[in-house]
Amino acid sequence: MDIDETLAAHGQEIRRGTVVLAALASLGEPRYGYALLEHLADAGIEVEGNTLYPLLRRLEKQGLLVSEWNTDESRPRKFYSLTDEGRAVLAALTKEWSALNTALQTLTRGIS
Repeated sequence: MDIDETLAAHGQEIRRGTVVLAALASLGEPRYGYALLEHLADAGIEVEGNTLYPLLRRLEKQGLLVSEWNTDESRPRKFYSLTDEGRAVLAALTKEWSALNTALQTLTRGIS
């Protein structure tokens, strides 16, 4: 495996570990799946639908999200929003992310 393949594989692992936090952080207001994909992309987090939609179903099954169909427009859309438990998990994951980020900044200081 060359360096580009190695970097791509490890970069994907880093991103995979942050998708849950990014999704939860983006659902402070209800969003439907495609709007969530766009919101994440606008923030610089590229996620494919075949990754996001199963994740949303899993988070809903875990009780972190609730979904509701909106049929007011011509095209029905399933909107997702955080539950109280989801907000608590978001707060805890954000705290853990912050601690990890601080540790990694310390470890990588001076590396360019």
